[in-house]
This record gives sequence, structure tokens and C-alpha cells, in this order.
Amino acid sequence: MTMVVDTMNSPNAAHNHDRYPDHYIRRILASTKTIAMVGASPDWSRPSYFAMKYLQEKGYRVIPVNPRAAGQTILGEKVYERLDAVPAPFQMVDVFRNSDAAGSITDEAIALAQDKGIQVIWMQLGVRNDAAAARAEAAGLRVVMNRCPKIEWGRLNNELSWGGFNSRIITAKRRRI
Repeated sequence: MTMVVDTMNSPNAAHNHDRYPDHYIRRILASTKTIAMVGASPDWSRPSYFAMKYLQEKGYRVIPVNPRAAGQTILGEKVYERLDAVPAPFQMVDVFRNSDAAGSITDEAIALAQDKGIQVIWMQLGVRNDAAAARAEAAGLRVVMNRCPKIEWGRLNNELSWGGFNSRIITAKRRRI
């Protein structure tokens, strides 16, 4: 388990990567304006596509990064091959790749952090790489793993309650009494 320690001047809040305090997620979502989404898909039926669309509708600029779709356009944004090819600054790297790939993506983001203004590595649902998280935190970046910014934004802004959800946990499993 990777631990993160907070002081008044640190961007990281005291928590482990199994559970994030709401204020930590809120601070990240409030301070982020532009997201580089690594693994964004031009296929409208893929989760990355509708996560990108949702985040755009909430006011974020989402820049797709996908070597197989480089040069194409997804939801009005040009797709780039790598993070270093993105010409604009961005605060968050949203990793829509597997846990193993998250390591090299995190390393690339750490190397670019100062030039691009990167503050956050966010690994999507099912994506967790504790070693990469430790490297990012050592470099001064905030880290979120195994979460979706789309779901977290909706949960923290009470949008999930519109669909009958407001439990802080999204699951299809029946609750034990």
C-alpha cells in the first residue's frame, strides 16, 4: 500500500491509494482545466470516448493521446501520438491503458511535468501501478488510481443521485445486512 503524507504546502492529502478523501478528489478536479487522455478511442462505444465527452461537457479540455489514432480528431480535438507531442499545457494525465502501461506513461509524464504543467496522474478504473504512483509522488505529482474522473465528478456533484445512486459506492452486488 502506497501512503501519501500531507502538509499545508503539499498537494497530497493523507490517505492510502485504496481510498481517497473527497477533498483530495475535489481539489484535483477543481484545479484541473486540461486533461491529456492517454488511450482515448475514436470508437464512440468505448468507455474512453464517453468519459472524454462527459468531461468536455463539464468544461474540461480533453486532449486525446493514442498512437494508433494520431492525426485523427476525436470530439473536436486532434489526437496526438505521445504526451510530448501535445503542444498545449495540461494539468492531468488520465491513463486509459492497462496497469503495466501506466508505468511508462507515468515516467513520460514525470519527465514532462515542468514543461507541460502536469500536476496529476489519474489511472482509470482497474488501473493500478503502485511503483509508478510512488515515482510520481516522489516527483511532487498527485496520484489517483482505480478511479474514473467522470464518475468522481458525478458523485461529488450529486449527478449520480439523478439515477438513484448516492451511496458513495457504485456496485451491482447486493448489500449484506
